[in-house]
Amino acid sequence: MENKLIDSHAHLDDDRFDSDRTEIINKLKDDGIELILNPGADLATSKKAVKIADEYSFIYAAVGCHPHDSKYMNDETMNVFKELSKNKKVIAIGEIGLDYYYDNSDRETQKKWFREQIKLANELDMPYIVHDRDAHEDLFKIMKEEAKSNTRGVLHCYSGSVEMAKEFIKLGFYISLAGPVTFKKAKTPKMVAKEIPLDKLLIETDSPYLTPEPYRGKRNEPKFVRYVAEEIANIRNVSLDVIIESTNQNFKKLFCL
Repeated sequence: MENKLIDSHAHLDDDRFDSDRTEIINKLKDDGIELILNPGADLATSKKAVKIADEYSFIYAAVGCHPHDSKYMNDETMNVFKELSKNKKVIAIGEIGLDYYYDNSDRETQKKWFREQIKLANELDMPYIVHDRDAHEDLFKIMKEEAKSNTRGVLHCYSGSVEMAKEFIKLGFYISLAGPVTFKKAKTPKMVAKEIPLDKLLIETDSPYLTPEPYRGKRNEPKFVRYVAEEIANIRNVSLDVIIESTNQNFKKLFCL
């Protein structure tokens, strides 16, 4: 494999990797993976993500609280995230955002801590990684209200429309596509893959979730990001190398690597 890929969002800290995490990570270079960003989802997973990143030169971490767990957030947690972010392997705040599909935390609490974590990213001059499920309107409103001149980041595993994607891009954000773009009936992600500017696109697995075809239904792994890249290349009618080179360059630009 000549061109190595970057998986911009993988949860290697997830307990589904407990039995073979080291084996998977040690094979990544041979599997054609150059870099991985492992975001936290709460305090414990953020600490674990940083620990993994410290152990491997090609893995980076993000720290933050997923909307599901925002009910457990407090000022002390924010202080720990701020302290963790001083580690040179921490390159973003995330994943943060809103999830109105499950509502595991009430919506006002989700909004409060999403806003506070954006403020932290702005204060630290770091990008942030956004989780958005069925909350487009409130999410965009908060992001726009909290936008500063240095605000930037990525909408991970993007599921919204092309029109909405263009609005996020105007705010300084990249759009990341994952396994669902390979699903036969996934019309919207395929349209996004076709229409958004190539210099604003990232690719990811969201491992161990959202496994792409042809492995759908099995545990996802970072090496499967290749199938996401191949699908986007087919949709855009360009070579796989073009997608890999563009998304790698975009990742390094966004995260200052």
